[in-house]
Amino acid sequence: MPKELTAKGKATRRRIVEGAAVVLRERGVALATLDDVMAQTSTSKSQLFHYFPAGKDELLLAVAQFEADQVLEDQQPHLGRLDSWEAWDRWRDVVVERYEAQGDQCPLGSLFLQVGRTTPGARAIVTELLRRWQESLATGIRALQAGGELPRTLDADARAAALLAGIQGGVSILLSTGKSAHLRAALDQGISGLRAAGRAMA
Repeated sequence: MPKELTAKGKATRRRIVEGAAVVLRERGVALATLDDVMAQTSTSKSQLFHYFPAGKDELLLAVAQFEADQVLEDQQPHLGRLDSWEAWDRWRDVVVERYEAQGDQCPLGSLFLQVGRTTPGARAIVTELLRRWQESLATGIRALQAGGELPRTLDADARAAALLAGIQGGVSILLSTGKSAHLRAALDQGISGLRAAGRAMA
């Protein structure tokens, strides 16, 4: 991002990123062009390159960051309030609904195929997304521990990591098959395992 952007500049850049995300979802990463983005966002070529001097690849990374943020935003407010079993169940339903609505088309995955998942920028986006997601799950587990629903000896970070790994596996299968059964099973088994640990305290 250009340094020292004004509030107006930040708003313009965000408008371009959000408009580009719409174009990429509708046309696909391979077919979308900068002309499409300029038409969608009513942006001139000079304006586009002012905010993204490296061109399309830089814009794609910005959209990838936007899509990564959206993954977590779509789970709110539930992901940030996992302090009861009812809250975990609501979060589980939201995750399933989100990925079933997305189906076998993953905008984030398509973007990473285009820019290269192992490029430093793309890898950083994936790493940060998974870190924030796991941290939110671990915070929810600790909230249950604080409320006496789970034993203090339970490793919240390890449980959160396992749950996230299950989700990612379920999502990968959904993207390959269009079916959400494995995602549902991963969530159900992960939450059931937590409940079982809570019952074992009695």
